[in-house]
Amino acid sequence: MAGVSTYLNFDGTTEAAFEFYKSVFGTEYESPIYRFGDMPPQEGMPPLSDAFKDKVLNVSLPIAGGHIPMGTDAMEGMGHPLVMGTNVHIMVHTDSRDEADALFAKLSDGGQVEMPMADMFWGSYYGSFQDKFGLNWMINFGTPQ
Repeated sequence: MAGVSTYLNFDGTTEAAFEFYKSVFGTEYESPIYRFGDMPPQEGMPPLSDAFKDKVLNVSLPIAGGHIPMGTDAMEGMGHPLVMGTNVHIMVHTDSRDEADALFAKLSDGGQVEMPMADMFWGSYYGSFQDKFGLNWMINFGTPQ
């Protein structure tokens, strides 16, 4: 496997939190900060309000020992309210689509799929779910988010 990241959800303070972590660790973002306004409209999705467009969809920041925390703003108005306890995900970065599919199938068995594996607008093959023990997972192959 290529790597594992911790995925953190914030209540609209993702950018402030990651700017703080960036100053503490003296590192730079792995890729540009993606914002909800960067996301192409999805079928059945209501238009984004101006308040949501500038919120963080995804950010990643290498900190120490090869660990790369990633984060997003959990947007209640988008159906993802922040609940302490569900604000952390384990993201597995795979070396192939086949590995991504196999891990997704095995880990999600008996759990609840949030987003099936699919090609994403940012260039990755990605899916997310909660396993049968209540742990949140994201599987990603391709472009770092």
